[in-house]
Amino acid sequence: MKVIICGAGQVGFNIARSLSAEGNDVTVLDINPDLVAKVTTALDVKGLVGFASYPSVLEQAGAADSDMIIAVTFADEVNMVACEVAHALFNVPTKIARVRSQNYLEPQWRDLFRRDSMAIDVIISPEIEVARAIMRRLDVPGALDVIEAAEGRVRVTAVRLEKDCPIADTPLERLAEMFPDLGVFVVGIIRGDRLVVPHGGDSLRVGDEVYFVAPTERVSQAMAAFGHREREARRILIVGGGNVGLFLARQFEEEHPNVNVKIIEINRDRAAQIADQLSRTVVLHGDALDRDILEEANVANTETVVAVSNDDEVNILASLLAKRFGAVRAVTLINSSTYGALIGSLGVDVTVNPRETTVSRILEHVRRGRISAVHSLREGIAEIIEAEALDTSPIVGRPMREAKLPQGVRIGAIVRDGKVVVPRGDTVIKAKDRVIIFAETEMVKKFEKLFSVRFEFF
Repeated sequence: MKVIICGAGQVGFNIARSLSAEGNDVTVLDINPDLVAKVTTALDVKGLVGFASYPSVLEQAGAADSDMIIAVTFADEVNMVACEVAHALFNVPTKIARVRSQNYLEPQWRDLFRRDSMAIDVIISPEIEVARAIMRRLDVPGALDVIEAAEGRVRVTAVRLEKDCPIADTPLERLAEMFPDLGVFVVGIIRGDRLVVPHGGDSLRVGDEVYFVAPTERVSQAMAAFGHREREARRILIVGGGNVGLFLARQFEEEHPNVNVKIIEINRDRAAQIADQLSRTVVLHGDALDRDILEEANVANTETVVAVSNDDEVNILASLLAKRFGAVRAVTLINSSTYGALIGSLGVDVTVNPRETTVSRILEHVRRGRISAVHSLREGIAEIIEAEALDTSPIVGRPMREAKLPQGVRIGAIVRDGKVVVPRGDTVIKAKDRVIIFAETEMVKKFEKLFSVRFEFF
């Protein structure tokens, strides 16, 4: 497949890395020659310096015979125009644009992106995706990450094993005996900076970041088995009243009316603006690093602080201060990967990376075919994939113990006729089963062959 990626920033780079690793013909455009040089040096892609919305630049990039354009520059308007030009002049079949400004996404303007107006097939809003990712984590207290699959029937949950975890040093093959009714299946472990795709004889260790799959209705029980019995937060403090903070507050007002929410916003005009848009949320104007403001927000009795300002340092420091003054838990938005190695030792409980959420959503739409969901993990070292097993797949019709799965691939759950099946050695995958897979990124191509899945496009 031939793909044009407009924008060589972090999101564009990661999408290019994923698609080029799968053997696609990728061209990356950007007005910054340094970014173009960086991506072409690191990856097997073509690079072109120029304005992504210019017809001559798109023509030079090969838009006339491209299958897809993914516009993720820093400017919403450039992304939208690039997609429109690709459609009108070059008839590019699939057009994906990242749009940050919520003004374009208000419900009253929904007709803007219809095919007979601005022909963009998929709009990705990083702020909305981040807010949804945070809401999923808040729904499962103690979780580091929560990924929904199979129309919400299954959840892939990440959890850190603490010292008091009752199943630490327990071989995975014994979990089914200890908790026969939970339907829990461990698919991946982050141990330090290393990814481990475990087998039955492997044991979990204190400090491991464990990804497990379970039916949605059993996740709370599973969290308790992993030593996490945190209560759902009823008092939440949001640091930052930008698009993410406002979206979160709206979600709480609409879906969780029993939750008490406060927002701290440093810009006076913005604080007044969001206060007018919210009915039950208390909006405080001030600096979240100011002790007096934190005390006014009653941080000592706050169960969860959610730091989502546009400044990583403010988010980290506000989270740590809030916890020092009594907040139980911190969920922190961090854009830069520089802080990744420090977060655990600093005391931040949960981090959310906008780049990963955006890349995951884009890959989900890129891999249409039999792939219905993709979630990129930890700077792209692994993926959670939901796929449909076909009649032609070599894995269909035989017990899983005979399937000879690649070493970096692990099947976490099977959804058949709306019911969740926990995979065992004698489990037989049938055609049309929805299969939830944990795979090292470099094993995605082997997974494709295993399921006879072609990455088809619409």
